[in-house]
Amino acid sequence: MAGIGKFLKQAQKMQKDMAKIQVEMASKTVEATAGGGMVTVMVNGNQEINSIKIEKEVVDPNDVEMLENLVVAAINEGLRKSKEMVSGEMGKLTGGMNIPGLTA
Repeated sequence: MAGIGKFLKQAQKMQKDMAKIQVEMASKTVEATAGGGMVTVMVNGNQEINSIKIEKEVVDPNDVEMLENLVVAAINEGLRKSKEMVSGEMGKLTGGMNIPGLTA
């Protein structure tokens, strides 16, 4: 029975550490760009878009579709980087164990 108690304590510690990491990730951001830096997106560790910057040169009323594609590409790259950041931090906590539901 002592083994079970030790396991439960470890699980509780991991849960607290995970909560702490989730709070920390909310304040960390990643940057992603598209179109050679024409569109820049900042995404936090909660996979929320903090900001989007669009250079004036890429705004062409005759080619709105290109701008839309650049925005989508930058957002998708930002979300990918954010998930990678969170997974890396969670991986440090879990020691590389593949535990479903612990990564973003």
